[in-house]
Amino acid sequence: MPETKFRSFRVEAVVLRHSDYGEADRLLTLYTRQLGKTRALAKGARKIASRKAGHIEPFTHVKLQLAKGRDMLILTQADTVDAYQPLREDLILTSHASYVMELLDRFTYEDEAESPSTFRLLTETLSRLASKSDPWLVLRYYEMRLLDHLGFRPQLFECANCGREIKAEDQYFSFSAGGVICPRCGQGLPNLHAISVEALKYLRHFQRSSYAAATRARPGLDVQQETETLMQGYFTYLLERELNTPGFLKKIRE
Repeated sequence: MPETKFRSFRVEAVVLRHSDYGEADRLLTLYTRQLGKTRALAKGARKIASRKAGHIEPFTHVKLQLAKGRDMLILTQADTVDAYQPLREDLILTSHASYVMELLDRFTYEDEAESPSTFRLLTETLSRLASKSDPWLVLRYYEMRLLDHLGFRPQLFECANCGREIKAEDQYFSFSAGGVICPRCGQGLPNLHAISVEALKYLRHFQRSSYAAATRARPGLDVQQETETLMQGYFTYLLERELNTPGFLKKIRE
């Protein structure tokens, strides 16, 4: 029989997670600039002498050489671009980075189209967390931008029910309608969530601003809590299940 020819190629990736595979291998879930989300097998990565092991830890930015195997991609070489070391030295920061990974992992599927803008958002977010920037701001900006990239942009400037322009007053938010509901419509609709003028102001700010402009936001703790709770509710609705990392983070903080 003729020898199987492997087609080898390079990708830039962030390791979302890994799991044990067989006796000594690791199965990697990657988010790549070139392929979107994909999986690859790192053979022998659990052996003590493995040169690949240190390069394929979760939330590491790497350049990988991959080869097409019979059933899946095989990792043949790995080089670290950025390990985001501060994220590994602080449990709170580790949890924030894990949340970033989990959100992207849950919302994406393997073999979707490439999305260089989503990949850039991912690496920029990890860099911001590693530089000890305000994590609340980094994560809320990431959430709003990720929803944009994935086609779930919430409607924040017109009522998602009647289309009228939203005024500067307390409103409602509908997960099913994907946006803000004006007080007039809100009287008769079920399953709505209150959203204050201040919380809406910051969500709008993140939706239409560059990150540099977004960093000028200075919300109080009550508004931070309100926006975080609202976004978590929206993600739970969209994904039809709760995320794991917010609960873990809450336990650590307590």
